[in-house]
Amino acid sequence: MKKSIFILSICLLAAKFSSAQLLPSFQFGAKAGVNLSSFSTNSSALAADNRAGYLVGAWARVGAIGFHFQPELYLTSKSVNVSDGSNINKATFTSIDVPLLFGSKIGAFGFGGRFYTGPLVSFAVNKDQSTGTALGNISRLNYKDQNLAWTAGAGLDIKKISVDLRYEYGLSKQSYGNNESTRVNLFNLTVAYSLFSF
Repeated sequence: MKKSIFILSICLLAAKFSSAQLLPSFQFGAKAGVNLSSFSTNSSALAADNRAGYLVGAWARVGAIGFHFQPELYLTSKSVNVSDGSNINKATFTSIDVPLLFGSKIGAFGFGGRFYTGPLVSFAVNKDQSTGTALGNISRLNYKDQNLAWTAGAGLDIKKISVDLRYEYGLSKQSYGNNESTRVNLFNLTVAYSLFSF
């Protein structure tokens, strides 16, 4: 009798794990978080200090046979201070970001870890900079209207809540000053909630 109960338990666990990993699934939810922007400068006369920003938006996840596709849409704010030692350009860029992520998940019963990577397209909606007269165009970042990045990260799922940590490497170069250039790199920490799934 004990052997039969043990075998039945193993079969139920295997069926649950298989359904969680192999059968088609869909999830949709909301997410919000913080980011830390990284703008490198090639100029010895200028220094860039990273500042925290935010992001808020929605995500969807379609999965089957152990893999998933996760498109997202969110509003994000990227900030940096560019200084020549006495004057500061406080630059904040707001954009609509669209990551298209591909990944895999391990785990069952609503708990698991995810790993993913994919491209991101960013559309600038606001470019706010406070350049002083002394700095002028030397520190002004010519942030493009459309930018590309590559994203990689990992996440932890606990029932309907997900926590993600990811890195975005800017593929588009941003120009500033006299023929100087930089890339926008970000670290994102977000919390997501699954509104519905099937």
